[in-house]
Amino acid sequence: MAKPTTRQEFKDYCFRILGAPLLEINVADEQVEDRIDDAISYYHDYHFDGTEKTYLAHQVTEQDIANRYLSIPESVISVINIFDVGDSYSTNNLFNIRYQIALNDLFAFNYGPFAPYYMALQNVALAEELFVGRQSLRFNRHTNRLYIDMSWGEKVVAGEYIIVEGYKSLDPDTYPDVYNDKWLKRYATALIKKQWGENLKKFEGIAMPGGVQFNGQKIWDEASEEQAKLEEEMIRSYSLPVSDMLG
Repeated sequence: MAKPTTRQEFKDYCFRILGAPLLEINVADEQVEDRIDDAISYYHDYHFDGTEKTYLAHQVTEQDIANRYLSIPESVISVINIFDVGDSYSTNNLFNIRYQIALNDLFAFNYGPFAPYYMALQNVALAEELFVGRQSLRFNRHTNRLYIDMSWGEKVVAGEYIIVEGYKSLDPDTYPDVYNDKWLKRYATALIKKQWGENLKKFEGIAMPGGVQFNGQKIWDEASEEQAKLEEEMIRSYSLPVSDMLG
């Protein structure tokens, strides 16, 4: 099947590219699964189609407050922001600054521009950032914990929600079209081919019936070259540019 939609079809596709069923591909199923996992992991890390932006609504519990961190799903590979906790806009009552500004300038909205209203909100946001500051974040994908440096007992209570902005990896079993990505198919094939060469290198110099000898080193060298070219193509054509960091 030219368009794989399952892991097994993806594996069969890679084997056909390598010559199966006309040739016997000397790679164990466990090795093939490992190489496919490696290919998908690399795809998630570098390909712009390997992840998608997501917003997680996490309801705070007493355990979260005691831990002083949030548990993040394993599929999330990076956290870039949270909606401000306890800012001047978050209340939904008469003391909300957005409501007070709109109430005082409501008549002006009927005949005047919106620029003064917008500038007033910008000034409030700037003053809050200068004098209050934002909560700093610390996240590591291997711990799946999002640490928010704030006074947990004062800023939030159990039952409230914290909105987390981040990126999550696309699970091919949930989104089968990932298996049909042309770069991923070529990269997984190259990794399986390299494993094939690695296996045959163990029999280098051993003569088979008829004088035939395995040339695993040549297969390994070809696969390594293909892997390097594909990784260069990934960085050049399929990866987002590195964002500037200030600080």
